[in-house]
Amino acid sequence: MNNSPKIIISGGGTGGHIFPAVAIANALKRLVPACEILFVGATGRMEMEKVPAAGYKIIGLNISGMQRGSIVKNLALPFKVIGSVRRAIQIINDFKPDAVVGVGGYASGPLLYAASLKGIPSLIQEQNSYAGVTNKWLGRKAAKICVAFDHMDQFFPADRILKTGNPVRQEVVDIKGKHHAGAELLKLDPLKKTIMVTGGSLGAGTLNKAIEKHLPEIIAQDVQVIWQTGKYYYKGIIERLGEDYHPNVRILEFLNKMDLAYAAADVIISRAGAGTIAELCLIAKPVILVPSPNVAEDHQTKNAMALVKNGAAILINDRTAEDTLVKEALALLNNKTQSEQLSANLAKMALPQADEIIAGEVLKLIE
Repeated sequence: MNNSPKIIISGGGTGGHIFPAVAIANALKRLVPACEILFVGATGRMEMEKVPAAGYKIIGLNISGMQRGSIVKNLALPFKVIGSVRRAIQIINDFKPDAVVGVGGYASGPLLYAASLKGIPSLIQEQNSYAGVTNKWLGRKAAKICVAFDHMDQFFPADRILKTGNPVRQEVVDIKGKHHAGAELLKLDPLKKTIMVTGGSLGAGTLNKAIEKHLPEIIAQDVQVIWQTGKYYYKGIIERLGEDYHPNVRILEFLNKMDLAYAAADVIISRAGAGTIAELCLIAKPVILVPSPNVAEDHQTKNAMALVKNGAAILINDRTAEDTLVKEALALLNNKTQSEQLSANLAKMALPQADEIIAGEVLKLIE
């Protein structure tokens, strides 16, 4: 292997794809500081902002997915795909990568297909327990497929699968000894029981409705809430409740110090994105998952079930969450035995160092 290998990392669309991609890039840089990394994303998507913020160069492809309920918009899709493959070939010719990595998202399809045409080895990082259409198709040509869940041979050739886990942001899961610091930052009492609610950066309507509806019950039990509403819902909630609704309730649009919020919490309520689940396994605190019904192939439910089957999480259906979620969370807070069992089982499912293991596999492709 040369001392300064060139690697393209492609994909994005959501934080669930972007954060693992950046974690892999950072790990590659730690292992081979002289390596050159180029990202390829989809124009207008989140990665075009987040990747440069992480210190890497990115080029955008004019590609999008199928638009539900819009035949007119889908008519342009074949032309976008052909144009994106041509642009991807041009990028590969210019950059001359030694290997390419696909993390899922619109851009990974054209880029990895172009790489296969040029005979460049590729690695796929599949975050979910149910592989998406693009990754299933790309998996036929990939030299290695890194996965986070068992039984992925139903989607990919068994001899090329490696169970590595999902790369996580290390600074987010480093919570040891931070309970009091987390409570102090969030102006909470470190001795009171605390529920943390997170629906991701955009938020989750169902989780927010459930919490808002049952705040009186939470306050009646003298329980604290770290409530991350998400950007989309924050303004409306603040208008209805006010910023200082109650000393036990901390309403936040976004959690900048996620490690301190995790550290301050006793029970966590969350959606079931693959990246979040990887973090929760490493944090190993009792968790209630409410899978989003608005994702392709209902993969969040499948992700959550992988934990539930191992006694590592409680699953609440999105349809019933508004009425049952808070009741379940309060019951869990008061059930020490169940909480300890969930935590222990969750810790068993943790796969640390996924970023470095995947980076090592990428470097092996180049050798």
